[in-house]
Amino acid sequence: MIAERIRFLREQMNLSQTELGKKLGVTRSSINSYEQAVSTPSTHVISAMAKLFHCSTDFLLGMDESASIGLTGLSEEDKQMVYTLVAHLRRREK
Repeated sequence: MIAERIRFLREQMNLSQTELGKKLGVTRSSINSYEQAVSTPSTHVISAMAKLFHCSTDFLLGMDESASIGLTGLSEEDKQMVYTLVAHLRRREK
């Protein structure tokens, strides 16, 4: 589960494995092995990924299906825009 989530989130941010590795302080081959489920990142790396990807560690680990978006630093107007967009998308799904 974590392998698919790492790859998905990395691709969503348009990062190469090398770029993600540099941001996390690990090698490209480490990122590749995480995405291939050959190895599992350390708790330190999982925590750093959660911060970078703006999601919970539970989401990365597949323990929580709901992704979250951090709104820290956004203005109240910007937050309202995000809430409106989410509501619109949920209505479209039904």
